[in-house]
Amino acid sequence: MYILIVDDDLVDRKLIKKMLLSNGDQYHNITEVTSVDEGLFAIDRTHFDVILLDYSMPKENGIKLLSEMRAKPNLGNTAIVMISASENEVLALKCIEAGAQDFLPKNSITSESLNKAILFAQKRFEAEQRMHESYLAVKRMAQRDQLTGLSNRYHFEELLKTTIESNKRSKTSAALLALDLDNFKHINDTLGHNIGDEVLKQVVRRINNCLRRDEGFARLGGDEFAVIIGGVAEFTQIGKIAERILKHVAEPYLIENTIINCGVSIGSAIYPSDATESANLLKCADIAMYRSKQNGKGRISFYKEQYQYEFSRRVEIQNKIKENIKNNAFRLFYQPVFSTATNKVTGVEALIRWPEEEPYYTPDEFIPISEQCRLVDQLGEWVIATALAQLAIWQQQAESFSMSINISPVQLQNDRLLAYFINCIDKYQLKPANIILEITETAFIEDDLKITNTLNALSEKGFRIALDDFGMGYSSIAHLTSYPIDIVKLDKSLQTNGGPKAKHAKVIEGLSLMLKAMGFAVVAEGVETQEQYLFCNELDINHVQGFLFSKALPAEEVQLLFNKTNLVNS
Repeated sequence: MYILIVDDDLVDRKLIKKMLLSNGDQYHNITEVTSVDEGLFAIDRTHFDVILLDYSMPKENGIKLLSEMRAKPNLGNTAIVMISASENEVLALKCIEAGAQDFLPKNSITSESLNKAILFAQKRFEAEQRMHESYLAVKRMAQRDQLTGLSNRYHFEELLKTTIESNKRSKTSAALLALDLDNFKHINDTLGHNIGDEVLKQVVRRINNCLRRDEGFARLGGDEFAVIIGGVAEFTQIGKIAERILKHVAEPYLIENTIINCGVSIGSAIYPSDATESANLLKCADIAMYRSKQNGKGRISFYKEQYQYEFSRRVEIQNKIKENIKNNAFRLFYQPVFSTATNKVTGVEALIRWPEEEPYYTPDEFIPISEQCRLVDQLGEWVIATALAQLAIWQQQAESFSMSINISPVQLQNDRLLAYFINCIDKYQLKPANIILEITETAFIEDDLKITNTLNALSEKGFRIALDDFGMGYSSIAHLTSYPIDIVKLDKSLQTNGGPKAKHAKVIEGLSLMLKAMGFAVVAEGVETQEQYLFCNELDINHVQGFLFSKALPAEEVQLLFNKTNLVNS
């Protein structure tokens, strides 16, 4: 065993050495030094098992030397016993707290007590090491995401604070990227969480390949990630990094013989121009990321102050949607659909409206937000139940009267949708054929298998499917043959004030002839003038809908309209 004695008193050194040697050959290698500098010099060159350190040294006390010794990287598992002429218990406690494993008063040292102190110091040091290693292991677990090995949110927030402090001192900029995977929930729902976890791990590997080692990368939770880029010299650097990430993440993934597509939306915020505190900087990056989502996903947005207002408004609407659902405060209006053959009402389209309160939000504002925050399922179920309860009342006057209900792509991804419809028609004793589910072509953009399966299942149960807004945006003839469509509603953009002009007339005429030849029922939306109506009638379009006949009305006003026009079976 290698022993180092640090004591400026020759007599004390000799006495301690004699006591050590009297305990046998185990303390055969003893080094003596008389000063702090000599002690540090000896530690740099030799690994000692135990250091016997005198507290009272000429230039420095033992605690200061102890701190310098513990800072030595090569001190390793060396145990330290502090020796002092004082028997002060407070001093003994200070020495232990400073890193000594034991404390011995000089006037009570014997060969036996010295031997016990050395053995105890070694055992204590080993226990302290084990505790320290356990602490480090727990700390690593507390700071790391178990699935990906990245820093977790807790550790990331500490890293972000450290980065900001560093940039504050150097008066440089830093960038924060907030990343959120696109459609990851759909991957989990359709392929399972094991596949989802593998996608996350592969995404992390790809993003890591786009970053330098000094760029902090963390998983904040779920499919949310963040990247810290310190010392930004040029803002174009941020865009280049983001573009690399977008490109590599968007490449297809092959997992268990399944090709999976998964993109990412990125938001960027800059220190100090966007925010000077870590929490605010992260908030700004999140707001910019949501902007990317709204702009079509798979892109980067840089934070702007106007985004803060838009985000706050979005949160306000989201909270009000939750409140209105809870309080059953939404209203349902109904726009009549007229037969061109009889000029009678054959059905209505149910349209949700915001409660009569300030501020008032249009469906174009609150419905997309309800979809983004997954509140549309609850909202949609309220619409379905309310509309079908009303349909049951009106069918007492006309058995084949129909109810059209708008269904969003998000609702079609919900496994509960079909069962909910079945429960409602059983409750109100309705026929599925009298219920028309209106969908837009945005439901087909991503070729979602779950949406396709849900539409097929609804169609097989007898519900009629209407393709809404046909002729606008994503219109594709292939959708008409690939999905169980029964009715096509021509978009109101095909109508013009004062009647269809020549070009529009040819478009409507061509579409109408084609759709009828393919066996679809056709509804013209947005009919506002007599000339438009007569043109639709000439083309033998089955049904029309628009302000020429009626705007959307509350149920009681629709009933008054029925009393005037009479209902007919469609």
